[in-house]
Amino acid sequence: MRPAETAFIHRDVVTTWKQAHERITAFAAALQRRGVRHGDRVLMLVLNRTEVVEAIMGINTLGAMAVPINMRLAPPEIAYIIDDADGDVLIVDEPLVPLVAAIKQSTGRLKRVIVLGSAQAGMERFDDLVAEDPAGFVAADVPESTPALIMYTSGTTGRPKGAMLDHVNMTAQALTCIRAMEIFTETDVAFMTAPLFHIAGLGSIAANFLLGIPTVIHPLGGFDAGALLDAYEKCGATIVFNVPSQWRAICAHPDARHKGRKLRVISWGAAPASETVLRQMEETFPNARNVAVFGQTEMSPITCVLRGADSLRKLGSVGLPIPTIQYRIVDDDMNDVPRGAVGEIVYRGPTLMQGYWRKPEETAAAFAGGWFHSGDLVRQDEEGYVWVVDRKKDMIISGGENVYCAEVENALASHPEILDAAVYGRRDEKWGEVPVAAVVLRPGAALDLESLRTYLDAHLARFKQPKAIVVMDALPRNAGGKVMKDVLRDRDAGSR
Repeated sequence: MRPAETAFIHRDVVTTWKQAHERITAFAAALQRRGVRHGDRVLMLVLNRTEVVEAIMGINTLGAMAVPINMRLAPPEIAYIIDDADGDVLIVDEPLVPLVAAIKQSTGRLKRVIVLGSAQAGMERFDDLVAEDPAGFVAADVPESTPALIMYTSGTTGRPKGAMLDHVNMTAQALTCIRAMEIFTETDVAFMTAPLFHIAGLGSIAANFLLGIPTVIHPLGGFDAGALLDAYEKCGATIVFNVPSQWRAICAHPDARHKGRKLRVISWGAAPASETVLRQMEETFPNARNVAVFGQTEMSPITCVLRGADSLRKLGSVGLPIPTIQYRIVDDDMNDVPRGAVGEIVYRGPTLMQGYWRKPEETAAAFAGGWFHSGDLVRQDEEGYVWVVDRKKDMIISGGENVYCAEVENALASHPEILDAAVYGRRDEKWGEVPVAAVVLRPGAALDLESLRTYLDAHLARFKQPKAIVVMDALPRNAGGKVMKDVLRDRDAGSR
């Protein structure tokens, strides 16, 4: 419908829809000549660039599955995913080529490496494949139920699992974004900073394909608020996503009051936002709609949305469940809990994954009772807003009372001197277990337990409050950005 208009912009290089279509078709034909067939898995170790999207679409054109891998993983972890996915073709970004030799020390499965950029001996260049003549190639008739992506969940414990997302899942995710962000115009310009190896990145651009709006793909690298504002201004961005810590830096930048004035949707997620940050966002971009999104990889990923004025009125909530899914909040016996009580939120609907790749037992457990078990313990208020109180496997029982770590962490996030916080359990002779707060403070700040308790009295019952503080330079996080609480507990002699 719009062949000559912009599909993607990366580092000032514009790709039209017609050019993208031709490159996608040529790449699919080249992969087919190299033996890739319907149902095969093609692995991807990539950063953010237009060629990544073209490669995924080329893979899907054959009915094959793209398997993006988090480039922050260690070589043995990457090799595990390669072996688990049972793929022998790897697409790798040029800066990540040095990892390939280390990966091959842990797996002998790789037979072909295709490089986005300059290739080393024994590898092929993506651009060379795209330049091959696709004459005679006929795109496969791919059923919508065919898995398009295998997205490996980072997993705070155990090995990662590959969530199989099909074409219906991604179409439903596109509709979710269109409704949540109210993207009803073809004049919008979407700006993507989330990594394309993460469902947050791929899920966020799904709507752009349906609407035919341009996507500006921002390079991955060290976060620079000034550079981001310059990019917003240059491309006329209207829809953007950042995590709360990035929004804090953006709003504090002196250019924020006069750049990015076209922003229409300022979205955030992945971590709780404090009242201070939300007010800064509102003051800095008064004409933009503030939208918070919540979800998980297995749900493509969005399940709840918190919009506009509700972000302050319902501070701490993840919002209302989206209308394209079904949900329940249940106890361990799959009985619905009363409104206001804590239970696990379970889902059904068109964004729900098919299951975990080659893990029938884990899939059966996740779908017990005919609903997908999220692992999130939540409560729902009288207006239907959802409040996450903890992960089901991350709960402290102190003196017979349940202490939900996420609830305590949300309260800690609102403290003006705390930049980052995580809560874990420490063994206690009297109470069995007590909560401990690992915190990262603002430069020059100090925090003692008594002053923290005085602050938290307005937010939490005393039994929920941390009984100790551990100040750290940074919290230990895995490659997916999740805090590794097993590491925190291991470092704490009292937790063992």
